[in-house]
Amino acid sequence: MVAMVLTDGQIEDGEKLLQSLDESKLKVNAALWFYFPDRENWKLVFSLPEVATEGPRAGYEKVQSVLSKVKDPLGIRLADIMLVRPKSDILGLLRSAIKTGPGISRIRFSKNVVNGQLIEDALIYRLV
Repeated sequence: MVAMVLTDGQIEDGEKLLQSLDESKLKVNAALWFYFPDRENWKLVFSLPEVATEGPRAGYEKVQSVLSKVKDPLGIRLADIMLVRPKSDILGLLRSAIKTGPGISRIRFSKNVVNGQLIEDALIYRLV
């Protein structure tokens, strides 16, 4: 079982990976850690337009390429990452409650109900 606590290391590594994705010129519309209570784990969720246009495999290949080039080893594996379409249900739900600019934020969004749906926990870096 994966710990239910999002660690400072995960938060730092997620931000570093987002910075690396930005530097690689990938367009990241959304980036956040999201807790899935039914699976009892956290996923680093990214929204890339490529997922909608080229399919998830192309998106994962691009993220893996960037992940493999990060200078400081991150505690994030591709298995920790979930890619979603820009118009996914999760993002639509979150966007109805909060938006960020194109930069990198750290907004904790815990124990909130949005449109009748409980958001157990999330840490939002970007949601545009």
